[in-house]
Amino acid sequence: MTELLSDERITEALGALPDWRREGDALVRSVTLPSFPDAIRVVNRVAEIAENDNHHPDIDIRWRTLTFRCSTHSAGGVTEHDVSLAEEIDGVLEALA
Repeated sequence: MTELLSDERITEALGALPDWRREGDALVRSVTLPSFPDAIRVVNRVAEIAENDNHHPDIDIRWRTLTFRCSTHSAGGVTEHDVSLAEEIDGVLEALA
């Protein structure tokens, strides 16, 4: 089973993920894109990465605003998989936003 991260490790990870925050047992980021099609392009690219990694974020789509929640449900909280996925989501946003 994947190991949960300590509070200290989560705080350290968030230091390198300035647009992310911790909400309970998840890493969360919200972003507003220029248009709805731009938002959907980001979601589609994140979906490809998530399928490849077999690790899927929760994604809330509200017109141009996306909210990503990364948590390893099977482990009951934040793992290194979530930190890695958050980094990959940041890369997608840099490339497409």
